[in-house]
Amino acid sequence: MIRNISFGSCYVYSPTGQCAVSRRSRLLRALLKAGDAEFLGHYAARVKQEVCAHHLFAGYFQATTVLIPVPGSMPQPPGVASVAEQLAAALVEAGLGGVVWSGLKRVRPVRKSATAPGGARPTVAKHYDSFTVEPRESLPERILLVDDVVTKGRTLIAAATRVHEAFPQAPICAFALLRTMGLVAEIAQLVDPCVGQIRWRAGDAHRCP
Repeated sequence: MIRNISFGSCYVYSPTGQCAVSRRSRLLRALLKAGDAEFLGHYAARVKQEVCAHHLFAGYFQATTVLIPVPGSMPQPPGVASVAEQLAAALVEAGLGGVVWSGLKRVRPVRKSATAPGGARPTVAKHYDSFTVEPRESLPERILLVDDVVTKGRTLIAAATRVHEAFPQAPICAFALLRTMGLVAEIAQLVDPCVGQIRWRAGDAHRCP
């Protein structure tokens, strides 16, 4: 596995908090997972606002960046766009990044982390073994992996490793619209942009923050 990958995210989500903001975060996650085009456009516009106002994601969304959606837990049926693909398209439509390329594929299913007990969630190795990268005529200059939600970061570091094997010359970073705050009792706000690291350490992925 690659040793680490830089990632950014814009919103936070509390899976168990009971305050009003925590409950709203679960609604936000539900709307995201539903792939609602109106809300995806709104989310992308908010990311652009953060890019323009604070330059927080400088280097992530350059004109030469190829956005690669990270597949869901199941192989995607032909002609059906995943939430990550729709999010990547909304980001490009908002002027963030160059093009979307859906060449990272899930060739065998893995268990959904959101519904699996802690000890039964897919390992980084299982995610890695379930991915493949299709050939691409032109080599990407920069790569941004795009996912809807990041928890520990196992999926992203496995995907980054596969993509790095295919395109070793291209810098890779990742962006997930929403990051899970499972170890925090409550959250104070939905919009909490950050740039951090997902590290491969002691045989597992570790996200900070």
